[in-house]
Amino acid sequence: MSLQQRHVVLGAGPAGRTLARHLADGGAVVRIVSRRTVDLGPDVESVAADLMDPDQALAATEGASVLHHCVNVPYQYQVESMPRLAHSIVAAAARHGARLVVLDTLYPYGESDGEAITESTPWAATSRKGRMRTELDRYYLDRHASGDVRVVLGRSADFFGPEVLNSTLGGAFFPGALTGEPVLAFGDIALPHSYTFMPDVAAGLAVLGEAADDAWGRVWHLPTVPAVSTEAVHELVAELVGRSIETTVLPEARPYGPFDAEFMAEYAEMFYQHRIPQNMVSAAFEARFEAAPTPLRRALAHTIDWYADQVRAG
Repeated sequence: MSLQQRHVVLGAGPAGRTLARHLADGGAVVRIVSRRTVDLGPDVESVAADLMDPDQALAATEGASVLHHCVNVPYQYQVESMPRLAHSIVAAAARHGARLVVLDTLYPYGESDGEAITESTPWAATSRKGRMRTELDRYYLDRHASGDVRVVLGRSADFFGPEVLNSTLGGAFFPGALTGEPVLAFGDIALPHSYTFMPDVAAGLAVLGEAADDAWGRVWHLPTVPAVSTEAVHELVAELVGRSIETTVLPEARPYGPFDAEFMAEYAEMFYQHRIPQNMVSAAFEARFEAAPTPLRRALAHTIDWYADQVRAG
């Protein structure tokens, strides 16, 4: 890692925090920017800013060599807010001459080729949020092609891992698995479904930020183990925690537990992800950067340890 570069991480959700710590542990100069300051230790500078305000975004990213866009917003605000964020962040990157790494989702693919999603899979989104993400990704890549700013996109499947709460493999699953309470799952849990380990997301984004010029201007799939069924994931967790797991499966998007009516109304159009096979393949990244995803059993054990600490802490 080039130690003289300043990496500015935008967003202090699980991805942003994990990435900032990963970069700092590697010896980089790191700043994290979010609406409120966060304490990630003495090696990470924290700045508060509203990144949808172009002036605040510009000021908060002063001196950046690499920007890592890990900002997300609640589902009900995404279609309106994510484009505003993108334009503000791209403008800041262009002004500072900084490279821009964007953490992306599988949404642009829609329901196409769920059995083997590669970087060559057609962008076939039909949902509002999927079309929005598709338009944004084209915007990022067009700005790169025009020479305005160097951009690279790292796509991830559903997150899991330490600090990941709002995920289908997060706070509605691991605490119950540890305590014997029912856990929640969506759709057809017998189908293959990709899950990406949060530390692998962070490591992959860090690699992209330091990549050679020919790796930019395109989409990469971040390291992710080959998909197994959600049911198989639950069985492996049951083995690791030493107790059986009682699963409540929602066949459709309706309010349940931590997922309220407002969230589920917005999530309904994305529920197809749990009704089709979804296997995100990261072979291209793994070959190019000699990187491998954390084996699933080890990643789940690490996640269980983190959640066990949270359960003990109350």
